[in-house]
This record gives sequence, structure tokens and C-alpha cells, in this order.
Amino acid sequence: MARTPEEVLKATLAQVAPGTALRDGLERILRGRTGALIVLGYNPTVESLCSGGFEIGIDFSPTRLRELAKMDGAIVTDREAKTIVRAAVHLVPDSTIETHESGTRHRTAERVAIQTGLPVVSVSQSMQIIALYVRGLRHVIEDSERVLARANQALATLERYRARLAQVTNSLSALEIEAMVTVRDVAQALQRQEMVRRISEEIAQYVLELGDDGRLLSLQLEELTAGLGAGSDVVIRDYAGDDTTSETIDGAVQALMELSSAELIDLNRIAAILGYAGGSDFLDAHVQPRGYRLISGLKPVPRAVADRLVDHFGGLQNLMAATIEDLMVVDGIGEQRARTVREGLSRMAEASLLDRFL
Repeated sequence: MARTPEEVLKATLAQVAPGTALRDGLERILRGRTGALIVLGYNPTVESLCSGGFEIGIDFSPTRLRELAKMDGAIVTDREAKTIVRAAVHLVPDSTIETHESGTRHRTAERVAIQTGLPVVSVSQSMQIIALYVRGLRHVIEDSERVLARANQALATLERYRARLAQVTNSLSALEIEAMVTVRDVAQALQRQEMVRRISEEIAQYVLELGDDGRLLSLQLEELTAGLGAGSDVVIRDYAGDDTTSETIDGAVQALMELSSAELIDLNRIAAILGYAGGSDFLDAHVQPRGYRLISGLKPVPRAVADRLVDHFGGLQNLMAATIEDLMVVDGIGEQRARTVREGLSRMAEASLLDRFL
């Protein structure tokens, strides 16, 4: 399966992260104040763009990259940057490919990246920056201090988002038990889950860029994202309309992820993804959960068994009122599992109500 440009960019960022041999070589070029153009990969398309230079086929090393960058022309490595294939190469990409760059080196880098589909690194001698081109994407590689500064700000934001998500989720659980959930409550839970997901992804990108310098950041991110509970797909499955196939749930999750930052603030847009449309007044309409979200919090209950429980009782309120004998009627529910479900739901109800009113 072909990878998207974003996926290729992430993989390449890991290749040029601090602590890697390629990053060491790029920093040596920067300190030496000589530019460079490096193609990460060699295939027939790249070969057709190469003019002049010479084939060397030697093992990659930071010092060799630095010395070869002193010569005019581009350097071509294999895709893993383990071997330097060619050096002092003049690249002649298709001049009709649109580019937003102005400098000769950067224009060539962008066009080669688009034409070949391979990552291209451009080191600017005058601007002292490293730019990474992946197909139509451009990413400037910054030093660790700047990335860490932004990452720490993002971590502080994630802490606030996480705390607010916990409040909204606990409130939703209590309202579900009391049968008082509105469309607004569900939309707010989905909104906060998506906000946490987005800021977590942003920090994960920083971890990737920082390489060895991002170990502590990685641990902090792991701590803040642990135990977040059910994801957006479970909430959507709980409250979406009658058509709750895996395809429709996946489509709704994707639609939520594709909302812009401005659209994510609008609860009506989120409600529409759930299948509820009718203006702001409709946000206060009451809805009934099926029970997937709360049952997903019971670790001993497999997904298939949870599905059968929901299908059998037809909603959370009926499930909460079920006795152990009622639960045992469901296929796959023996006495021990029925007792686990009954006691687990009771504990959830008590905890949620205590959090809400104390």
C-alpha cells in the first residue's frame, strides 16, 4: 500500500533527527558554511535526472558527506542513507513542475522531490537552514532548542486539555446513568477528545524531530496520554443513528478529524457528524446511549460480548437495570462474567455520581 506524503515525511524526519548519522553530516555541512543538495534514494527516475558527476558507491558517514558537499553538484544516497551512490551530480528535473521556491538549489530540490517521489534535503549556505522536501511538502528542520520550546508549550496545553476532557467525560458518565444526556454533552465530549488527539499528535511530531533529544518529552507524552479511556469511535457508536456499521463509524471519525480548528469549536458541526442537525436549539435535545462507552471500561468483557449485551438490552438504562440472571441470558455471559458486569457497572455509577456531586 502506497504511503501518503505525510507518512513519508514522518519516516524521513526520523532519519534526520538528532543522534542519527545523517543529521550529524548535515550539521557538519552547516557549520562548514557550504550548501548541499542530497537525494535520499536512487531509482531509474533519479538516474534519468542525473548529469555528470561520478559513481562512488561507498558506505555513508558524516565526514564523507561533509567532504563531498564541498564540491558543486548534488549527492545521491540509497533510501536508508546507508550508502553514498553518486556525488557532484547535476540534477535536471522537469522545468514545467510548479515550484514556490526562488533559489536554484531549493527549486531543484522541490522539483526532484515531486518528480521522483523521493525525499530531498537542501542545505542553504546563505540562510543556514536545512529544508526537507517530500513530494509537494516542505519542512524546515530546526535546532533542538527551538523545537523543545514549542514542545514544552504544547505539553502545557495538553495538560489543560486532558484535565478538561476528564471533567467532560465524568460529567457524561453521570448524565448517562441519570438518563439526562443531551446532544450538547456528547458533542462536547467528542470536541475535547479530538482536541487532545490533535495536540498529542503535534507533540509526537516533535518527539520524532528531536530524536535522541526527545527522550524525556516522549515519557511526558506517554504519561499524559495514558488511560484516556474510550476513543471517539466508541462515543460515536454510542450515539450515532441507526446506521452504525464499521464503515459509517469510520467515516464519522474521519469527518471529525478533518474539521478545521474553527469548525471544531462549533458544536453544531460535531452534532451533524453524529446525525443530529437542526440548529443550536437541537443541541439541548435529549439522547439515549446504547452503552458501548461504559461497557468498554470493563476490561474483562471482550468486544464481541459487549456488542451482544448492547444488542440484547437495547440501551444503557435497560442494561443498568438488568440483574445477574438477566445478564446470563446473553450468549457468552456465564455467572462469573455476569457478576463482573453487574458489579462493574454499579461501581461506575457510584464513582460517576460522586464525582458529579462532591
